[in-house]
Amino acid sequence: MPQPTLRACIFDLDGVIVDTAKFHYQAWKTLAHGLGFDFTEHDNERLKGVSRMRSLEIILEIGQQTLPEDQKLALATRKNEAYLEDVHRMTEADVLPGVRRFLEECRAAGLKTALGSASKNARLILDRVNLLPLFDAIVDGTDVANAKPDPEVFLKGAEALGVEPTHCVVFEDAVAGLEAARNGGMHCVGVGDVTILAEADFVIPGFEDMTVARLQELEVCH
Repeated sequence: MPQPTLRACIFDLDGVIVDTAKFHYQAWKTLAHGLGFDFTEHDNERLKGVSRMRSLEIILEIGQQTLPEDQKLALATRKNEAYLEDVHRMTEADVLPGVRRFLEECRAAGLKTALGSASKNARLILDRVNLLPLFDAIVDGTDVANAKPDPEVFLKGAEALGVEPTHCVVFEDAVAGLEAARNGGMHCVGVGDVTILAEADFVIPGFEDMTVARLQELEVCH
């Protein structure tokens, strides 16, 4: 059997490491309500893996509203402040099941680990839930110019780890993120619903049953 070429795992944040998506959704829903229209969970699917300003643009499109740039910046800031109130209340209990164990197992197996997220609050969140020590590199929305499906965030993660993209596997819960991994020449594991994440090489419902041995057995990592 050929030896696995897997050298590094790169993780998205929201919906993969922690479930901060619910905080984003509530903050955006409140903002939309203040503008006079509703923002549904179905609408929220369009925001997964998307930057803050692009998310606001999508919400304004849904509400059929056009605003000057200064007002958009003010709204984005207000939304982020509401979101951060929830983030500051996070604890280790907010890490999704199995994630901490899997990260520890990756490092014990000699695999490099990186975070690749559009969130500009990634470092704060990882600090709140005590996961910072388990990542060799963090690339977030403060480090990149292009949002997923552009592969920039993952390519910078691989570069920071000193690992070629073809030796990386990305864990993502959003279609845009899977496309970014593909565009960067990386393997990708979907975390969530297989019907939504069909583009992934492999899909897991979560990390409860995920192990490094299982990952290395997958054909995509050989």
